[in-house]
Amino acid sequence: MKDTKIIELLNEMTIDEKIGQMVQVAGDIFLSDNIDVSTGPLKNLELSNEMLYNVGSVLNIIGAERVRKVQDEYLSKNRLKIPLLFMDDIINGYKIAFPIPIAQGCSWNTEVIKTIARISAVESNIAGANVNFSPMVDLSRDARWGRVMESVGGEDPLLGAIYARATVEAYQGKDISKLGNVASCVKHIAAYGAVEGGRDYNTVDMSEREFRQYYLPAYKSAIEANAELIMTSFNILNGIPATVNKALIQNLIRKELNFKGLIISDYGAIEETIAHGVSKDEKEAALKAIEAGVDIDMMSKIYANFLKELCLENKEIENKVNESVLRILKLKNRLGLFENPYGNSDVKKEKIYLMNEQNLKKAKELTQETFVLLKNKNNILPFNKNKNIALIGPYIDNIAITGSWCMFSDKSKCTTILDAFKKKVDNEKLFYAKGSEILRQDEINSILKADGLPTINIKNESEEEERLIEEAKDIAKKSDVILLALGEHYKQSGEACSRSNISLPENQIRLINELNKLHIPMVMILFNGRPLQLNNIEDKLDGILEVWFPGTMGAEAITEMILGEVNPSGKLTMSFPQNVGQCPIYYNHYNTGRPHIDDLRYVSRYQDIPTESFYPFGFGLSYCNFKYKSLKLDKKEIKKNDIITATLEIENQSNNEGYEVIQLYIQDLYASVVRPVKELKEFKKVYFKPNETKIVEFKINVEMLKFWNENLHYKAEEGDFKVFIGSDSVNTLEDTFVYYD
Repeated sequence: MKDTKIIELLNEMTIDEKIGQMVQVAGDIFLSDNIDVSTGPLKNLELSNEMLYNVGSVLNIIGAERVRKVQDEYLSKNRLKIPLLFMDDIINGYKIAFPIPIAQGCSWNTEVIKTIARISAVESNIAGANVNFSPMVDLSRDARWGRVMESVGGEDPLLGAIYARATVEAYQGKDISKLGNVASCVKHIAAYGAVEGGRDYNTVDMSEREFRQYYLPAYKSAIEANAELIMTSFNILNGIPATVNKALIQNLIRKELNFKGLIISDYGAIEETIAHGVSKDEKEAALKAIEAGVDIDMMSKIYANFLKELCLENKEIENKVNESVLRILKLKNRLGLFENPYGNSDVKKEKIYLMNEQNLKKAKELTQETFVLLKNKNNILPFNKNKNIALIGPYIDNIAITGSWCMFSDKSKCTTILDAFKKKVDNEKLFYAKGSEILRQDEINSILKADGLPTINIKNESEEEERLIEEAKDIAKKSDVILLALGEHYKQSGEACSRSNISLPENQIRLINELNKLHIPMVMILFNGRPLQLNNIEDKLDGILEVWFPGTMGAEAITEMILGEVNPSGKLTMSFPQNVGQCPIYYNHYNTGRPHIDDLRYVSRYQDIPTESFYPFGFGLSYCNFKYKSLKLDKKEIKKNDIITATLEIENQSNNEGYEVIQLYIQDLYASVVRPVKELKEFKKVYFKPNETKIVEFKINVEMLKFWNENLHYKAEEGDFKVFIGSDSVNTLEDTFVYYD
């Protein structure tokens, strides 16, 4: 449809029809046999039945048959036959569950990010999705926050920006109307990852410089990649909730970053500004949100019930409504929905594309790039198939490894670690015991109660715990090595899953301690959605493989890596703390006037734990042994248009082949404002043959030296700089250079 036709359509719409386009509801209401909003699931939204058939979009309805049924029902009573938009949460895959986003980032490979996004887009688009609420690009420095699992870039702004662009481009393609493409909704603007205390929905307060330097780059990158939508965050920024924040939406997002797409609130966020205390009632909440520039009200009654009254009172509000509706109609037009309201949903193609063998095979390969080897004492890994192996832990015979956001995944292709090992190893050499539950009864009941679900009552829980441990010890005594599969419950990470205790559950720690008494080598596979505190168990383990929540092909991917068929190459994108008391902890922190020095009292330190992280940003081991040496800079001075070439020699001192992620960091030693101790500026993932030595080269340019200075100008300042190149943010080679403007 030509833009002129869109304008004609807008002019033909009544005010009620326009406002309806700005309202999003749960799509399952249209699947009811007796649709009546006064008694059904939308009763709390207080929508009229007339308004229901004017709404512009629906939430989390997917599946070609369901989408077509909902669209047919809606269009049968929509006067102008304006099709619905179908928006969905496809966070780490649709039918195929991929590793959770924090795991994807640990690949340090944009091709992994792109391929996962591409397969997810194709699957979900064929199933009827028009818009995907992804990527989540919030900078995440606090492991207490449950939503770090969704952060593909972790604690680093460079990774966040690179991954944001890659994901948006993979979702949208060059034409969002084409088969396999979905519109990307970037979230959450802004600075949601900085909530105080790591507590979801909490306050955010930071300087503009901090925001621009670290939190803005990923959002900016996604906008530059032409993301079609932006979702506002629940938190306040500079004292104002993001959803009604004019300075954020109008000045920064619309004007400075030139964003032309749609802005949608998060779930009920407009109404929540009343609880924040910045809107005195629902009408004022509607007024502030429309004035700020929010185009779509997700799952609240505010726009539906109060925008019309505001339009009648103020012509300028009606103009803003027209602007928003025009953006909505144009997106529907770009998606081709006026010509084909069903989009690319296709029941026949679902049978061909969804969960096909080619994509499942690819999923296993991609998953393996996301695992991070944290410890490998005496090269305990990989396991020798000829040894007797005890498989112990609540995740050994468990397929609940897709994470909390993969709500649409097909579990039929999931297997367990136990079954995967049985396919690879002589079954007479395998011994299995559960060892423990994931959580104790009181812990799981706390989760169930918060979800409004019935709690459970396990009789003789302590006796059962003893029985499981004794069974595990008996099994372990028959074995040469122990493989433990432990971790968080999948409902302990994700939205509304903030935690003050980020250790393993107590019953699992007890299992480790009891098995440790047997003096049999132990390796732990770790399932989790956030960095965990491991210093209370690390010394009892010979190996630790971080696998996060790895998804559909996780068990097979893990088994192949444990047996040495694949070499780990992942690196952490979030620092692991010594103790939860360090959170938030991140590598690119500022120095203080009294930096930490061992055995001195009056410096910035803790009395009871080390200051540094337990596992640093960028850390990850390999079955290879990489030796870094001979860092050289081709010049020691750089001017505005110059480039310094840094080279170093890296040797694979092993008989294994594998990939290494080589990382370059820079520190500005003296500046008009305090600068971080180091910042990631570039990285390369390089393949090495057995015993191969390579010369690796990096280019350093002035763009890498820029920052937001004391006057909030983004520029480089003359002075001395230090360059670090290494295997992680701590283990590096160093040199210095000078920049002259």
